[in-house]
Amino acid sequence: MYTFCIKLNSKIDILAHGDSMMFFKWIVTPRQRCDLEMLLNEAFAPLTGFLTQADYQSVLTSMRLQSNKLWPIPITLDVNDHFAGEINLGDIIELFDFDNTLLARMQVSDKWRPDKHSEALKIFNTTDRRHPGVNYLLHTAGTWYLGGTIEKVQIPKHFDFINYRHTPESLKRLFLSLGWERIVAFQTRNPIHKAHMELTQRAAEDIHGNILIHPVVGMTKPGDVDYLTRVHCYQKILHHYPANKSLLSLLPLAMRMAGPREALWHALIRKNYGCTHFIIGRDHAGPGNDSQGKSFYDPYAAQKLVAQYQDEIGISIVPFQEMVYVKERRTYCTQNEVQPNETTLTISGTELRSALLNEQTIPSWYSFPEIIEELRQSYLPKYKKGFTIFFTGLSGAGKTVLSQALFAKLRAYGIKNISVLDSDVTRRVLGQEIGFSKADRNLNIRRLGFVASEITKVGGIAICAAIAPYAETREENRHLISQYGGYIEIYLETSFTECAKRDTKGLYAQALRGELKSFTGYNDPYETPLYPEIRIDTSVKSVDESIKIITDFLLREAYIKENIKSLSLEVNA
Repeated sequence: MYTFCIKLNSKIDILAHGDSMMFFKWIVTPRQRCDLEMLLNEAFAPLTGFLTQADYQSVLTSMRLQSNKLWPIPITLDVNDHFAGEINLGDIIELFDFDNTLLARMQVSDKWRPDKHSEALKIFNTTDRRHPGVNYLLHTAGTWYLGGTIEKVQIPKHFDFINYRHTPESLKRLFLSLGWERIVAFQTRNPIHKAHMELTQRAAEDIHGNILIHPVVGMTKPGDVDYLTRVHCYQKILHHYPANKSLLSLLPLAMRMAGPREALWHALIRKNYGCTHFIIGRDHAGPGNDSQGKSFYDPYAAQKLVAQYQDEIGISIVPFQEMVYVKERRTYCTQNEVQPNETTLTISGTELRSALLNEQTIPSWYSFPEIIEELRQSYLPKYKKGFTIFFTGLSGAGKTVLSQALFAKLRAYGIKNISVLDSDVTRRVLGQEIGFSKADRNLNIRRLGFVASEITKVGGIAICAAIAPYAETREENRHLISQYGGYIEIYLETSFTECAKRDTKGLYAQALRGELKSFTGYNDPYETPLYPEIRIDTSVKSVDESIKIITDFLLREAYIKENIKSLSLEVNA
């Protein structure tokens, strides 16, 4: 006899009763979907499931599994407190895709609450939240880990670029059919330009072999070019490679940006895909600079670490320095090949994005025209993209008034694709069943953020008005919406005393009399935004003055192209 339960990551429905094991349903997160696909297609060999606690601890301390096999990155099934509280060892979790497709089953052998700060230090060598891997670990990943061997049902489905999606087994068969014996893999999460093309061709020549362009199309660093645009760029640059020398295959990996450890991980994965060599360039899988402006990792630490293990893992590294364009020779060279009297030219990623956003010309030595044209479709100027304005502050701070006034101002300017999302309204329409607990408040704000993200995605403007008392949920919305366009947080820092004087809804009086429990700012917390784009105290700024502050920001940051300062708007404060 069995007891079957469906677990929708928040609620449990008992389907049948028995006296043996329990079955639960878990809808995988985007990262878990990537990890699960890599487990199911054996790209993560020797792993056969999500790590047990003993393997997890061993990976953290020694980069090895309990079996002593090399493995540098923990692959864990993270879940929330509520779900973990219902799970016992021996239970079966059915892992579903976002569309309710069953992908796999896992029998739970381990369940533990990890020390995430310790994990961050060991895996990323930092707890700085500017590191995207650390930020995900501390703010997005679940609080409990579950481990166990998985039973495959089916690999997640993809409906795009089917001809470029290979399992390790299918890619090895393809290499065999092509007669390729020496294959150097090139890892990338960015478009390929002329410097990368030169680097990969040199690597292939060095090993007398062929090139596998193997870009990550799972989760990468926030702010990266979307994979659809990147794959279009890869398809176009393939035409510039010599015939029968290169091959494109897409890797559904969720990157952690863990620098040296990640480089070793990438090498192991490419070995599983049948590659004999792996390119490791400058600052491989590095996420940039920390809060002090210093690089998280030494630029060549990844090369040094992987070189120590290349004999053990059976794949040779091909180390490369940064490629630069030498003006006098009109060609690309590595830094150590440049002569003292020669002029080098480079364009950083930041400079390229700035040039694209400002519709500037990109020099022909940097990339091919068709690649730049493809990127221009992705890097639209701000005024051509959607954005969200998110008002947050205490009840009575002026969020609703300013959101309506800003809506009227922008409409008067001639902008029509604007939606106002007031949390009181969305709560009535989308969440009549929810209350005012922390979990319910967060759910309401997440729903608000989701709607705003959909508006932003299609080029519209979403003006949100919500107390949104918890910083973590506000940051979740920022990350969600920023994928598709701009995000401007406006903190109305009007004091509790001033808001109580206004008391437009009579809520402060009820709270002060003890009739209203969990009132934000009084007997329930409001976590002050630390880095809002705009701060306004509506006790000292009129509505017109506040709207001018906002529109001046939109003009200055190029969210609006034309000057609207001459427009007037009469409103009642």
